[in-house]
Amino acid sequence: SLQYEKATVPSKRIEAIEKLQRHGFDVSVRLSPYVPELVDIDVINKIECDKILIEFLRVNTWINKWFSDIADLSKHTLKKGGYKHLPLETKLEYISKIKNFKEMSVCEDVEEHYHYWEENFNHNPKDCCNLKMKNQ
Repeated sequence: SLQYEKATVPSKRIEAIEKLQRHGFDVSVRLSPYVPELVDIDVINKIECDKILIEFLRVNTWINKWFSDIADLSKHTLKKGGYKHLPLETKLEYISKIKNFKEMSVCEDVEEHYHYWEENFNHNPKDCCNLKMKNQ
């Protein structure tokens, strides 16, 4: 099994998010990068948290080399800013599978897509991270 990060296992992170949510903290699941082939969407949809922030994988030469054996990157056909991105329609298809969150937001660096999320999707159009300020 490959290890891509040196962090607590996802089940422990989910447990912490749910505990903080139950105790009234402003927490969010951050699905970043969202690589549908590597995510168990049923697990994501069972997380007891009000918020989720989604960020799709951006593919460059290094990522392509690292992920090509474990994920289908052929759908990343949109070239912008030195990366290959998924087309907006594909992103919408993948996001439609995420359920049970009261507030969803997408972090985006493809300008046209950013404006779409800002105008049509993000819970807080002025802040894709959808965080509460102390005075709110």
